[in-house]
Amino acid sequence: MKSFEALGLSPGLVQSVQLLGFETPTPIQEKAIPVLLKGSRDFVGLAQTGTGKTAAFGLPLLELIDDQSKQTQALVLAPTRELGMQITSDLETFTEKFKSFNIVAVYGGASISEQVRKVKRGAQVIVATPGRLIDLIERKAIHLETVKYVILDEADEMLNMGFKEDIDKILSFTPQEKNTWLFSATMPREVRAIMKNYMTDPFELTVGEQNTGNVNIEHRYVLVQEREKYMALKRILDFNPDIFGLIFCRTRIDTQRIAEMLMKDGYSADSLHGDLTQQQRDRVMMKFRQRGLQILVATDVAARGIDVEDITHVIHLNMPDEMEFYTHRSGRTARAGKKGISIALVSRAELGKVKQIEKRMNAPVKRMMVPTGSEVCQKQLLELMHKVREVKVNEADIAEFLPAVYEELNDLTKQDLIKRFASIEFNRFLDYYRNAPDLNADQKRSEFSSPDRSRGAGGVRFFINLGKMDGLDKSKMLEVIDEFTGLEKKDIGQIDLKGAYSFFEVEKHLSDKVVKGFNGVELQGRQVRVEITDANSAGRGPSSGSSSRGSESPRPRKRIYPDKKFSEKKNFHKKWR
Repeated sequence: MKSFEALGLSPGLVQSVQLLGFETPTPIQEKAIPVLLKGSRDFVGLAQTGTGKTAAFGLPLLELIDDQSKQTQALVLAPTRELGMQITSDLETFTEKFKSFNIVAVYGGASISEQVRKVKRGAQVIVATPGRLIDLIERKAIHLETVKYVILDEADEMLNMGFKEDIDKILSFTPQEKNTWLFSATMPREVRAIMKNYMTDPFELTVGEQNTGNVNIEHRYVLVQEREKYMALKRILDFNPDIFGLIFCRTRIDTQRIAEMLMKDGYSADSLHGDLTQQQRDRVMMKFRQRGLQILVATDVAARGIDVEDITHVIHLNMPDEMEFYTHRSGRTARAGKKGISIALVSRAELGKVKQIEKRMNAPVKRMMVPTGSEVCQKQLLELMHKVREVKVNEADIAEFLPAVYEELNDLTKQDLIKRFASIEFNRFLDYYRNAPDLNADQKRSEFSSPDRSRGAGGVRFFINLGKMDGLDKSKMLEVIDEFTGLEKKDIGQIDLKGAYSFFEVEKHLSDKVVKGFNGVELQGRQVRVEITDANSAGRGPSSGSSSRGSESPRPRKRIYPDKKFSEKKNFHKKWR
């Protein structure tokens, strides 16, 4: 491994980097810096997030810029305000023992007049987000005719966020003769298009295999029912009391809802999404960076460019629609060579996405089990005891209070003291997790037909005297059950369709809704009958048990009439009543 000095950097830059605590360069820095220092050709660097790409382009960029000229010589484009501010801060830190440069950050949500003032002072380096930069170009406050170096950082993220047209427009204002340096974590087709359109014979560098994840990240998934994801999330958080993590949701509404639920349940959490004002975003990010929050719940777009040290866990409450997003999410942890864990909460319907991730990263995503209530309690108790052992005792300040304490507790044994002390904090976990259910879903069977559920532990199997002879298939049967019981499709398990009758499964706590829902329903003069039956009764008809026939106060009868276009939901009521 080479030193920074051996890469050809000036002593001042080397000293600045060493003051930051970095003695040896990362692989992307070691391979990119000597090439970029030549300043003679375009460059493409492919490496995962958290591998030191800012220093890889920032250090040679500062070497190549003329500090005596006030002209704008370099433009760095970043996808988000947060990443732009981070890059600006890093570049300024790199120059501490080197030369003096005017590095200006240009981004939305801040005073545009203040940014214009800084640029007019002579901005040798502009670090910008695309939207605000175009605004300033159109106001003729920024001129890019003198730019010699254009750096596209996190290029794949910018394209995923819809900045393709903005990038095209910005590059049209830059000179034909310039060096373009592109850095990306992944290399989708759109990034290749930028290389083809705006770069000439670029030097291509890939650190690590393409489409592989950071080797310092452990990728795990838990298999749970969709409706139990929040309970599983809390189990994981409680099992990791020292967690400092990010939770990703698909929508802004879900992000806000989950954050509010976590805060209500006593967790140190907050949300980050597009509906927040810039002032609110800054407040949340400051709290998170300063460890005033343990958990940040975010959308993909809002979390772009977050560079916070020592994030231990990334949790995917919803799997992303684009697999590139999974790479970027997970890359928020295990930065700068540290370890991290990425955990996806998936339903059986999402198992295919786990396989896609494995294929894309060429690495396994191993299943982990949702901790049981007992395991959570044990972990929390041991964590409490660890804190007791490690607490710093201020002997001088506490000494005068100890005699009264000893007097109060003198009739308790050592074992009594330990048990009582542990119980003060621990009883709430014991109460909450007493008789807690197993949240792990069955991977091979239907969520409703696993042995524990179908035999009365959590699920109920129903007989219904409707079947194929009534013009029903499984999708139409789902709609029938949905219409008359109010259950959603996700509430209904396995359907076993026969000729004159069928079986379907629901969870035990929903069984009353099924019985009441079908009470009084008729099909062409024939009463529809549902009965709870045994799990192994397929093909034998109903067994004795609860039935819709024994209701003491039946509702008015509802008549249903199947036809071939039953699946057209908008006309459902006309056709089946």
